[in-house]
Amino acid sequence: MDLAVETLDVARWQFGITTVYHFLFVPLTMGLSILVACLQTAWVRTGREHYLRATKFWGKLFLINFALGLVTGIVQEFQFGMNWSDYSRFVGDIFGAPLAIEALVAFFLESTFLGLWIFGWDRLPKRIHLATIWAAAIGTILSAYFILAANSWMQHPVGYRINPETGRAELTDFVAVLTNNTAIAAFLHILPAAFLVAGGFLIGISCWHLRKRNEVAVFRPSLRLGLWVSVLAGVGLALTGDMQGKLMYDQQPMKMASAEALWETSKPAPFSIFSYGDVQKGHNKVAIEVPGALSFLAKNDFNAELPGINDLQEQSVVKYGPGDYRPNIFVTYWSFRLMIGVGMVTAGIGLVGLWLTRRKRELPSNPWVYRVGLWTIAFPFAANSFGWIFTEMGRQPWLVFGVLKTEAGVSPSVSTGEVLTSLIVFTLLYGALAVVELGLIRRYVKAGPEPIKPTADKHPDDPSGGGEDADRPLAFAY
Repeated sequence: MDLAVETLDVARWQFGITTVYHFLFVPLTMGLSILVACLQTAWVRTGREHYLRATKFWGKLFLINFALGLVTGIVQEFQFGMNWSDYSRFVGDIFGAPLAIEALVAFFLESTFLGLWIFGWDRLPKRIHLATIWAAAIGTILSAYFILAANSWMQHPVGYRINPETGRAELTDFVAVLTNNTAIAAFLHILPAAFLVAGGFLIGISCWHLRKRNEVAVFRPSLRLGLWVSVLAGVGLALTGDMQGKLMYDQQPMKMASAEALWETSKPAPFSIFSYGDVQKGHNKVAIEVPGALSFLAKNDFNAELPGINDLQEQSVVKYGPGDYRPNIFVTYWSFRLMIGVGMVTAGIGLVGLWLTRRKRELPSNPWVYRVGLWTIAFPFAANSFGWIFTEMGRQPWLVFGVLKTEAGVSPSVSTGEVLTSLIVFTLLYGALAVVELGLIRRYVKAGPEPIKPTADKHPDDPSGGGEDADRPLAFAY
């Protein structure tokens, strides 16, 4: 029994590390694909060269990030079969459907049109070439939705039945899975989160160049774009986060009570600013709170009653049998706060940046402005990671909420040593990939936007693309 527990713990660590690592690439790919498409649209509409140079510069960084995200995402699929075979056997009929559609429809759409975009410069007419990056961006968004639909089924299972003979979950309503209100709420929240990451990325790299007054014509508009995107994304996150929080209080009250360290059922329930408590005894020793605020956030009523952790634990024991149905309170509580706090800091930096660069004013001379701008790259990545940790850790001890416990999903035939070995290998491999990613990003960021070489002979909208480049053999020399 002890060995099984150890195997479970190591398997969870491996999945957690690889998932958080992979999720570093996902939001940047989503957000940056749209922003690159917007920059290219601006070039097609206005003909201004700095938009074209910005498109190609940020497009290179997008492609590097996309490639690493693709590689790390494949590992996620393998883990279901290797370390979580009992889970895969139980939910494969349901979980496999949205993932298969993601691969067959969304990913093929994304990769096909991305290939046309990469190799279509100076070969495709401008507007058709523009359509390829928009199609790739749409494929990226669709891909995210199908994956979120699969994950949201784990948070709030719908459209299924349990086969009494096999004990497996079987799909009964695929439309219900795709239109799961948990999936819709998560998707509406992840979109502004992705734009926050992309906005911070633009802010940081633009500040690095503008500090040296490099390529001001390209990076000042990029900076302003990143600032606006960060502010608007912050507003979007606040609105969708409020909607998602209300939904979670209905579907997973234990997760949300743990996020607030709300031990006892309260009417009204306070919003916790800071708490320190005793998990074993189930109470807070120190608590700084805003009275009634949590009731309003959860129910739009300052006097609403909300269940506490202790009462929810007792209810869960009655409903599901003996066990500890509380997640890790420390991780859930602080990941929730760090997600919100770091995200708000990023949006705040965007607001200050818009004020400092308003009405085409001269760029700030204080070097700290650019240092803070450079640090902004990390903030939304951290906020997204904390959000993902909160979402998954807050669901524990359930793998599929209310249906399958995490300990029941681990592979019975895999030993602790085997999982530990793969954990070490993947960690070292991902560390090496991080070095490659950062090295490539640093190289192309330092190089800056390339000058645009004029083409001759043919009009850019000619079907053959224009210039001598149309006759060159295809090569990946973006």
